[in-house]
Amino acid sequence: MNIHQTLKWASEQLAQSCERPQFEAELLLAYHLKKDRTYLHAFDTKEVEKLEAFKLLVQRRANHEPYEYIVGEASFYDIELKVEAGVLIPRPETEILIDLVAKIIEKEKLTQIAEIGVGSGAISIVLARKFPNLSITATDICDTPLKVAKANAQKYKVDTRVKIIKSNILDEVQDDLELVVSNPPYIANDFKLEKNVKEYEPKEALFGGRIGDELLKQIVLDVKAKGVKYLACEMGYDQKEPMTQFFNEIGVKYYKFYEDLAGFDRGFVVTFYKD
Repeated sequence: MNIHQTLKWASEQLAQSCERPQFEAELLLAYHLKKDRTYLHAFDTKEVEKLEAFKLLVQRRANHEPYEYIVGEASFYDIELKVEAGVLIPRPETEILIDLVAKIIEKEKLTQIAEIGVGSGAISIVLARKFPNLSITATDICDTPLKVAKANAQKYKVDTRVKIIKSNILDEVQDDLELVVSNPPYIANDFKLEKNVKEYEPKEALFGGRIGDELLKQIVLDVKAKGVKYLACEMGYDQKEPMTQFFNEIGVKYYKFYEDLAGFDRGFVVTFYKD
């Protein structure tokens, strides 16, 4: 089959699993051929080499496997990150969290921060690239994210300033921190997720407990207990009210929620009292 025929076939195969089957067919074929998408339209009569291998890629996507796991890479902010099964795929919403944290770092001239739940390393790597004087300790409890984040940090030459360690929340972090940032698991255990998320992405990075905000609240308490001034976190769209109540119960200096591009509540920034 030539490129035109192959794209038509692939689009039909992906019609039930993708919102934009033609677009995803083009992405997969461009990846398979190691060309960009413009090549596909300029040379659409060329025969597709190793067609069976491409069909296997399409079959994986038709089974709802995320595109990022198939190609082993995810676009985020201004970088391309290695990802694999066992590592949460970074979402565009997290770029908002980074921008909010960047404003604090710039204004307060912070030099020592931590990230809880490093995943692919997305947050720490982008921040390290933005601020050459910034040192970051990034934690995770799972081995695969630790391995992948280290590889990504080395790729972008920030591995000397992004220290990646195995730790539950901040238990193993000894540094004197000025800010903590996290995109933690915050989904309720019984929440029904889409198939591409539920069946492929790591449960440890998604589910935050029976209600969903248990780990989120534990992070707040741990950061407060360590005497850190700032905490910036992502959260679920329905967690503003319980988190507001929680902040008022434990006593914090200041808190502010922010929304994502769709207008949903997506996270918060907290300032704690300093002794």
